[in-house]
Amino acid sequence: MSMQNVLITGASRGVGKSTALAFASRGFRVFLNCKSSLADLAEVKKEIQDTCGAPCHLVPGDAGDPQAIRQIFKEIREICGGIDILINNAGISHIGLLMDMTDAQWDGILSANLSSVFYCCREAIPYMVSRHSGRIINISSMWGSAGASCEAAYSATKAGVDGLTKALAKELAPSGIPVNAIALGVIDTRMNAQLSSEEREALCQEIPAGRFGTPEEAAELIYQTALSPLYLTGQIIRMDGGFL
Repeated sequence: MSMQNVLITGASRGVGKSTALAFASRGFRVFLNCKSSLADLAEVKKEIQDTCGAPCHLVPGDAGDPQAIRQIFKEIREICGGIDILINNAGISHIGLLMDMTDAQWDGILSANLSSVFYCCREAIPYMVSRHSGRIINISSMWGSAGASCEAAYSATKAGVDGLTKALAKELAPSGIPVNAIALGVIDTRMNAQLSSEEREALCQEIPAGRFGTPEEAAELIYQTALSPLYLTGQIIRMDGGFL
């Protein structure tokens, strides 16, 4: 089988970084994207080259900017023709009362968490359809279905990712392209670093598993989903330690 090409947005740290390492360690060519943490992204590439030896390319840019995504996919096509596996992981959080959110904050989280998925899928799909092959995995959250107090905008964007996943799966099933989402629970990443030790402990007590998940666990589920049977599509696969 020819080398498979994977694009991971938001790959500079956390789940995105661990996912990049999971695929690269199995011999996949990985394209790493992020918007601003370029030094961290370069470190991920170096780690892949030092430990995995797999082909690795940096394609920085704002995944929520359609022009940036068009340019990124242009570069990818010049290197390998197109993407076989798209992992939409880019995203940001916002904690605060909805009534206190500014227009710019609302627009920013919609762009980063939901529009980015649309723009990347739109660019990736033609190549996949032409080959009747490909995989799309969108990284969602348990809050997309449950809703989180003081994270209404974040919850709304993840609910949107879930709806987009289900609808797109129906569009692409005739072409043999599964589309699934991974709805993660509380993962021990920098996104949750703002929590105090008391808040972390209280949250752990609410999780039946008694702890936060790790980026490596999330990455392994993402990898296994990419290899799952074609008949698995349109699913929101939740990994939350039994929280919901």
